[in-house]
Amino acid sequence: MTTPQELFERHRATLDQAVAASRQRGYWSPFAEMPSPRVYGETAAADGETAFKARLNKLFHLDQPAAGGFIGAERSPFGFDLGVTYPKPDLDALLAAAKTAMPGWRKAGPDGRAGVCVEILTRLNARSFEIANAVQHTTGQAFMMAFQAGGPHAQDRGLEAVTYGWKAMTDQVPSARWEKPQGKNPPLVMDKVFEVVPRGVAVMIGCATFPTWNGYPGLFASLVTGNAVIVKPHPAAILPLAITVEICRAVLGEAGLDPNLVTLAADSADAPIAKDLATRPEVALIDFTGSSEFGNWLEQNARQAQVFTEKAGVNTVVIDSTDDPKGMARNLAFSLSLYSGQMCTTPQVIFVPKDGIRAGGEPLSFDQVVQAIAGATDKFLSDAERAVEVLGAIQSDATLKRLQDAHGLGAVALASRKLDHPKFADARVHTPLILVLDAKDEEAYGQELFGPISMIVKVDGTEDALARATTLARGKGALTAALYSTDRNTIAAAQDAFTEAGVALSVNLTGGVFVNQSAAFSDFHGTGANPACNAALCDLAFVAGRFRVVQTRVPAAA
Repeated sequence: MTTPQELFERHRATLDQAVAASRQRGYWSPFAEMPSPRVYGETAAADGETAFKARLNKLFHLDQPAAGGFIGAERSPFGFDLGVTYPKPDLDALLAAAKTAMPGWRKAGPDGRAGVCVEILTRLNARSFEIANAVQHTTGQAFMMAFQAGGPHAQDRGLEAVTYGWKAMTDQVPSARWEKPQGKNPPLVMDKVFEVVPRGVAVMIGCATFPTWNGYPGLFASLVTGNAVIVKPHPAAILPLAITVEICRAVLGEAGLDPNLVTLAADSADAPIAKDLATRPEVALIDFTGSSEFGNWLEQNARQAQVFTEKAGVNTVVIDSTDDPKGMARNLAFSLSLYSGQMCTTPQVIFVPKDGIRAGGEPLSFDQVVQAIAGATDKFLSDAERAVEVLGAIQSDATLKRLQDAHGLGAVALASRKLDHPKFADARVHTPLILVLDAKDEEAYGQELFGPISMIVKVDGTEDALARATTLARGKGALTAALYSTDRNTIAAAQDAFTEAGVALSVNLTGGVFVNQSAAFSDFHGTGANPACNAALCDLAFVAGRFRVVQTRVPAAA
């Protein structure tokens, strides 16, 4: 057995580097994002695929409280049933087991808990290929994206949450001697102990598109601060989080802790349990990523808990001018195509002045801007074999129907096409749909249309575009915003406007950085300052409410 304190000493250097990175906000990651055999081992890719395939059409055993029986009906967006079934949860037993496990976890202390959490993340990293296959065939992400976003990048976000939690818990000393002078009399002397106390049982409600990337921050923020966590995956994307829970439980058990600190509560679309679980009085913390409808329901009804939500929004791009029109068009083409627009950060509305823009010193009409973006997207996806590795597959029937229905919302600048996947004959792969609308059509473009749907909107000018974009952010929410401009005053005005609206802004992206990507330890994902989310990944506010400090004081011994 390796104790929590020994794990802390093992990973202390990583934690120290993570703390420094969180303060400096530069590039840093302990986990390699490229699936290189030099990093992960010569057989890692094959071993991970074999491990994934060994899961298919079998029971996923977890030695945790269960109601008896198994559930699960996941289907790969690439065209086959996974056939994996999971223990049917007994919520009463899971909650009781979670509460029973917490006192020993609290006594492990901030350092011990941080050490255990980093050990879990290290084990997850070693299993990145297996997890990547699970992410690919539940979410529809292409393999490279599933490896990076589902593996190392998700692990980065988990480590970031551990780092902020560890920083917050250790901000004050664990003990102190208090002496108050009394003039000629002996001083008053007290010994005081300050202990971090968890809030209670946490529930992490996973999403269908990024189960690990969006799930790990809440999971590890709650765990490191002393709370037990019940993981409730989306019914369509259980396997990546089930593997995660399996690894968590193994590390906890090896460290002499109760594995029921992390449990799985899988459900089905026909018999959902999220509402029942979220409103249980034992539940003190909830993390949720998904629809605004259910996020709002949680905020309004799970009143006994601290609720962290990431919901829907309308992400915008304002094009004023550019020195590199081809670079701008290529960058936007990639952003619109990546994972078929099934990212909470994908641009949806592109505002362009009706009189056109200045591009590379030359005038470019509105229609020419539309053609540049549509043409760059069409060209980027012209090679189907390459395109499918960017687009991935459409995750849900609802998204596919939304794409089909959206064709009537405006003039079609680029129609969506179905592509054949060279490896998966039944994969549902579709290129982006790009529409052209007028500013008055806000009913159409002013709501989130999740999936490969984008709209280029004709506006009076840049000032009108900025006003509309920031109004949408304040009213509907947004995770990202982008601006293209060569004018310093316009850039400054946009920065002020989007900051006031509570949205992260990217300016003049023409190269290898894209608006729908964010880097742990540098970029804050979301702000909590507009309706799209009430928290940021990750900052101190994301972790500080997950624990309290309770003191004991006694007169000092003579």
